[in-house]
Amino acid sequence: MSQAYRIFSDYVIANKLKFTPQRKRIAEVFLRQEGHLSTEELYDKVRAEDASIGQATVYRTLKLLCGSGLAKEVNFGDGVSRYEVLIGHEHHDHLICVSCGSHVEAMDPAIEKLQEELARRNGFTLTSHQMYLYGLCADCRKAKQTS
Repeated sequence: MSQAYRIFSDYVIANKLKFTPQRKRIAEVFLRQEGHLSTEELYDKVRAEDASIGQATVYRTLKLLCGSGLAKEVNFGDGVSRYEVLIGHEHHDHLICVSCGSHVEAMDPAIEKLQEELARRNGFTLTSHQMYLYGLCADCRKAKQTS
């Protein structure tokens, strides 16, 4: 995790901001998390460790974590922005149920290869991408069939 702190502090300083103890604490809490957190969920976790940190500071720090490449904003179509840790995690895509909101992280090398080929055929070199697939999970399909 020290590499992540170094990346984050270098990014903050390069943007002529201060690497404050509050920003460090928020980064520590966020980088320990698995899965996808909203700003409110992260704020609750941060406040449990340091009640003096405000919600606006958490929000701004999440934006800095994204800018530094340590985090990514994800949107599951429910109007809530969530964030996931990038460093130390493999690339993946998301399958999202439009009924219950459940989501699955998935990675398929064949799809990745097709995306790279599509970009190449259109004169692009990929630097990053996100793929969200929306549908009905097995439980919601089953519930619709029985109703």
